[in-house]
Amino acid sequence: MKPTRPTTLSQVPRRSLVDSTIDLIRAQIEGGVWQVGEKIPKEDVLAERLRVGRNTVREAIRALSYTQLLEVRQGDGTYVRSNIEPAEIMRHIRGASLREHFELRAMFETNSARLAAHHRSEEDIALLRLLLKQRGEEQDHTDRATFVDADIEFHGAIARMSSNAVLAELYRYFSPTMRAYMLFALSQRDLPMPSLDLHEAIVDAIARGDAEAAETARRALSTPLIIALESKDRSMKYLSMDWKPSVSRRTKL
Repeated sequence: MKPTRPTTLSQVPRRSLVDSTIDLIRAQIEGGVWQVGEKIPKEDVLAERLRVGRNTVREAIRALSYTQLLEVRQGDGTYVRSNIEPAEIMRHIRGASLREHFELRAMFETNSARLAAHHRSEEDIALLRLLLKQRGEEQDHTDRATFVDADIEFHGAIARMSSNAVLAELYRYFSPTMRAYMLFALSQRDLPMPSLDLHEAIVDAIARGDAEAAETARRALSTPLIIALESKDRSMKYLSMDWKPSVSRRTKL
């Protein structure tokens, strides 16, 4: 018989009280009992309902605030910040195949390039040309990591030029994972890598304000790689093997 997940605040499983309390509070949020933006009951009220100590409730709330489900506002109370945990999303993303990852990255960067062509300034174009010069080709760098960092910095600048704060923030958030997957892809010497010429074509199209050409150039950038991944049947989940993307937060955008 399948174990049932606790759904009410009166069902406390026989295990760590803090972990149980976390599960119960999370269940209320995911089940829609407490909506995003809503203030949850005070610690003493929750403690009474759960039949646990206030310290247990406090630790559970602190843990859920770290995962960004809850937001503690000093002097006001605790509010539901989200009904989806970013950490859970990232676990799924880190388990994605190379093909899935590069398709996602292409989606971000294609839209960024198109929007950047509408909102570019002379200063933006000058910065892009400088960043692209710093990126160069992989052989121009002393190590693979600095090349990847330069590549992500270049594409991150385009995302910031899009004048879409949400898109730019999403790109920044996913950049460490992008970095890890790109490092792994570069280690697979049988895979085609995006050319410098196509990067230059993106910059030129943005500079001209040609959104369609910028979008087309960016799409062409990753098409050979994605086709190669499909043909080689590399859509397996690498987390089921020995490799895991080692995500570092060192990349600053």
